[in-house]
Amino acid sequence: MSYTLLRGSFAIRYPDLPRQGPEPDGDTVKFKPDAPALIEALPRRSGRPPNITGRGISVRLEAVDALETHFEETHQELAGANAARDELLRLLGFTNVRYFADLPNKVESADQDSVRGHVLTNGIDANGRLIAFVYPGDHPGADGTEVFLDAPLADASVNGRLLAGGLVYPAFYATLPAELRTHLAGVSQAAREKALPAGIWPRSTADPDGTAVIADLAAAEALVMWPKLFRRIVPYLAAGFTDFDGFDAWLRADPVHRDDELFLIRQLERGNLHDVVRGAGQQLQLTMWPEEFIISPDPAGPGSPVKPPPVAAGDLVIVAALPDPEGSDRGTETVTLLNLTPHAIDLTSWTLSDAAGGRKALSGAVQAGATLRVVLDGRLQLGNAGDTIVLVDPQGMSIDRVTYKADQVKPGRTICFGR
Repeated sequence: MSYTLLRGSFAIRYPDLPRQGPEPDGDTVKFKPDAPALIEALPRRSGRPPNITGRGISVRLEAVDALETHFEETHQELAGANAARDELLRLLGFTNVRYFADLPNKVESADQDSVRGHVLTNGIDANGRLIAFVYPGDHPGADGTEVFLDAPLADASVNGRLLAGGLVYPAFYATLPAELRTHLAGVSQAAREKALPAGIWPRSTADPDGTAVIADLAAAEALVMWPKLFRRIVPYLAAGFTDFDGFDAWLRADPVHRDDELFLIRQLERGNLHDVVRGAGQQLQLTMWPEEFIISPDPAGPGSPVKPPPVAAGDLVIVAALPDPEGSDRGTETVTLLNLTPHAIDLTSWTLSDAAGGRKALSGAVQAGATLRVVLDGRLQLGNAGDTIVLVDPQGMSIDRVTYKADQVKPGRTICFGR
């Protein structure tokens, strides 16, 4: 299957806000893409738009689930959780990473605050994160190109190396192509059989090899178990339950946020999380290995788009403006648009607006790779003392925005907005 290549940098510390920086763990890391606009064009299978800011977006490593270093003010066995996190950062190229004593998930210092890297992604998850295979260093391909992800390339990813090292559990969502799922299931099974001392498998419990005895949350925190199961236990115990006699019914009561929809591979039938979990008294057990079922992503809410906007931010951009033409401004000011896509863009129902609330309805089309010079009328007049111009699509989404200052405005001179 083809994945979208995104080049950029992985970040573990903000020099200006070190105590408010990222909290990397064994399957999530912050990534700042070189071309943020490409994020907007990715599929949104749960209807959630990407949660991206000027500092980047969190990447959720596809196909793996690491022990929780932090989850709702709790955690899993820290030796295993920290081992996966530390190896992820080492594989990406970070060295001498140290954490605040009072904020053990925040990076206090490291030889590198960020390192170059790239991801291969096929969409956005229910939390607005990138779903991706991650790699250190730059890829020779151009940003946004499609890369065919085969088994060797998956093995070379940080995801594949963590799985092969026995540091993480498998977690196969329906977003993972069948060929890769089958291959990575074999990788996980081999790691379980090796049971490397540094990995999770020698201490794994609540699985087909044996039940876990969980008297309370403190007992759960000390155990090594499939992280998704742990993430269900935490709110269950927080609700006041003291045993697992009611766990099955509790899961079934919320088929979206608790009782995940599954596809049971051996049985070739659909099921739910309650079908692979057995609980009674203070004992709990996953009755199938995690690679033996496929997890469905959270469904999109009513009216939530699962596809990116037809034209994403960065596809059609404002490249120039003439706010002070020679002679009369009215009817002679212009804004120039550039279509960066390989297809024509229909401008029906698009608008240009400015900081004063003026609005210009657009029409016609911008051909692939071409520019269009829009002549403004009296309904939108650009300010000679500076202004902001916004390009809005038919759905009301801001596709591009530029700002210029008074000292940039010269009679008869066109302002070019650097890209």
